[in-house]
Amino acid sequence: MALTAFTPLDGALLIDKPETWTSHDVVAKVRNTFRLEKVGHCGTLDPMATGLLILVLGKATKLSERFMSSDKVYEGTMRLGETTDSYDADGEVTSENLIPLMSVDELNEAAKPFLGDQQQIPPMVSAIKVGGKPLYKLARQGQDIPREPRLVHIYTYKFSEYEEPFAYFRVSCTKGTYIRSLAHDLGQKLGCGAHLTRLRRLGSGRFDVAEATPLAEVLKWDLAELERRIIPFLKLKAYE
Repeated sequence: MALTAFTPLDGALLIDKPETWTSHDVVAKVRNTFRLEKVGHCGTLDPMATGLLILVLGKATKLSERFMSSDKVYEGTMRLGETTDSYDADGEVTSENLIPLMSVDELNEAAKPFLGDQQQIPPMVSAIKVGGKPLYKLARQGQDIPREPRLVHIYTYKFSEYEEPFAYFRVSCTKGTYIRSLAHDLGQKLGCGAHLTRLRRLGSGRFDVAEATPLAEVLKWDLAELERRIIPFLKLKAYE
């Protein structure tokens, strides 16, 4: 049996995604800048979010589902006392409420019930499709469609600082977890509402954002530098 031949462009590239860019934007920019045939990503980040985005190139695109299923680590900020229709700062404010006196310890106590297996309802403003249409398009039409809850697992949900109205936290969880839903749901539990204002992905599986390169820097590379920075396909197999 003939061995599969790999090129230096078959592998993964760790990007530190900037704010406002969609994951698709990053994929398209890298593909077009370096004139690559096949580029994919392993786990969507919302435009507001920054941090680790794993790109897979060439023959490594066949590994995208495996890396997408890895556990994730995030840090973020939520604002108490306000809710939005998207559960984050990109949405329209839907309510403003008084915030009860709160401490970091009380926030951590309120977060405890969210640990472990959870049936999480995705936000209406999301890319999940119902009847072939993304929910966010239906939301723009003023529709509120019942969403099927998803089983997720929250390993850690820990607050480190609180400066009213902003609470700073870290979460480790399984794939498919909506961190903005966690923020919204905690706000509902506290009775004052909350929404996500900042999110950064720190890790995905065995990969860490410390190993990633800011997109602006990547786009300055020539092809030789790109090849030097790619994690080769055969090395990626060891990360599975």
